[in-house]
Amino acid sequence: ILASILSLIIYWIIRDRYRVRNLNGKHVFITGCDMGLGNSLAKWLDQKGFCVIAACATEKGSQELQSCSSLSLKTVNLNLADSNSIARAVVFVTEETAGKGLFGLVSNAEGTAPLGPTDWLRIEDFHSVLDVSLLGLIEITLKLLPLLKKAEGRVVNLINAKGLMAFVGGGYSLSKWGMEAFSDTLRIEMQHFGVKVSIVEHGFFKAEEVNSDIIEKHLFKLWNRLTPEMRDSYGEKYL
Repeated sequence: ILASILSLIIYWIIRDRYRVRNLNGKHVFITGCDMGLGNSLAKWLDQKGFCVIAACATEKGSQELQSCSSLSLKTVNLNLADSNSIARAVVFVTEETAGKGLFGLVSNAEGTAPLGPTDWLRIEDFHSVLDVSLLGLIEITLKLLPLLKKAEGRVVNLINAKGLMAFVGGGYSLSKWGMEAFSDTLRIEMQHFGVKVSIVEHGFFKAEEVNSDIIEKHLFKLWNRLTPEMRDSYGEKYL
C-alpha cells in the first residue's frame, strides 16, 4: 500500500512538471465552435487565460460565443469544405499570432453524414462529411503547420469513438479512421520539429441536433429517393 501511495505521489509530481504554464500569449485555434465540445473548450481555455481563436460555421455561433467570453477571444468564420474559406482563416490566425506561432490547433468540426445502407447512398453523401471532417481537417492542418512548428506547438484531433465502429454505411466512419491514420503519421513526422500530435477519442454527447427523430427523418429521405426497383428489392420489412 505504501509503495502504491509513493508511486502515485511520484506520478503526480512528474505530471505537474509538464503542466503548461505562462498561458498569456499562447494562441489556440479551435474548429467547430458553434456548439458542443468545441464551444465548451473555447470557453474553458479562454477562462484559463489562453488566446483563443474560435472558428465557427455561422455568424450566429460567433456572436453567441463572443457574448459569453472575454475580449481576448476572437472568432473567425470557417467552412472546411471551402479552400477559400480555409485560406482566409489561416490569414486571420497568422495576423492574430503576430509572429509568435501557433501554440495549439484543435480540430473538432464534423460534416453532415446521412446514415443508411451504403447501397442507398450517392457519392455526394460521402463528400458531405469527408470534405469537412477529413479533407478539410487535413488542408487546414497543412496550412497551419509552419505556425505550429514555429511555436513548437501541438495538434489535437477530437475523434468521436463511435465513428471507429463501422456499423452503418456512409462517410462518417471513413472520416474517423482517416483522421486516425493522418494523426498517427503526422505525429511521427513532427517529432523532429518538437510539435506534438494527439488524438482524443471521446464518447457520444447527446446534442439538440442529434436525436432519433432526425436520424429517422434522414433514413426515410434516403428511402424515398430510391428507385421503385431498389425499394422492392429491399422491401418494407427491411426498412
